[in-house]
Amino acid sequence: MSKYVCIGAPYYLGEAIAERREVEALRQSGIADELDAEWVDIAPDFAADDDPVVAVNRALAKAIQSHVEKIPVVFANDCTSCLGMVKGLEAKAPLILWYDSHGDFNTPETTPSGFLGGMPLAALVGRGNQHLMRGLDLAPIAEADVIVSDVRNLDPEEGVMLRESEVTIYETLADLHAGPLPNKPLYIHFDTDVVDCAEMPAMSYPEPGGPSLNESIDSLKFVLAQGNTAGILFSLWNDTLERSDEALDATLRLIRALK
Repeated sequence: MSKYVCIGAPYYLGEAIAERREVEALRQSGIADELDAEWVDIAPDFAADDDPVVAVNRALAKAIQSHVEKIPVVFANDCTSCLGMVKGLEAKAPLILWYDSHGDFNTPETTPSGFLGGMPLAALVGRGNQHLMRGLDLAPIAEADVIVSDVRNLDPEEGVMLRESEVTIYETLADLHAGPLPNKPLYIHFDTDVVDCAEMPAMSYPEPGGPSLNESIDSLKFVLAQGNTAGILFSLWNDTLERSDEALDATLRLIRALK
């Protein structure tokens, strides 16, 4: 019996965008069969919530909680789905390992752009506007229960706030691998833009540098081998951009690290 359930969350900031077919491409690839896992698509009730992002995350949390005996492998179009992931795993109180080239640690007061997708990690630890957290009835997690790896693009105030927080920051995967992770259930949040964009193209916000695809695969295997994984979320490429087929192939290689 598989230990995984694959969950598709094909929404971008609470909206289903017809041109964005990343999650469907993964479903059609047969990756769930490769993992011997059931595939589940979330079903948000947009009429029940004033905020569509809350509706998407509520549906994601429900799907996770409906398969509590499985490790959820979530495929999402943006990082705000981390809120539903943490809500779904709430009973396990997981540590978060956040692979991302961006900090996602802005607040409405620090962000230069106002982009909600750059704020979810800050929201999870109780910083900034908490309306999404309240909408999910989700209490903030401790900053000390967050590890960030390979972040390389921080807005000025965001960077100051992150580095003055209690979040553990590893500049490289080698630093992350230097010692064992804390002995707690682990939510692995893997934004595919953490991989060098030369090998992971079709990113909405590409960041040069960072780990290679093989180094990223090895890192996932290193973390998974520690045996305390509560859930994994992959935040995906942008299917409307050039070389999206290469991004699909690279992402499939990352997911196969779970086998």
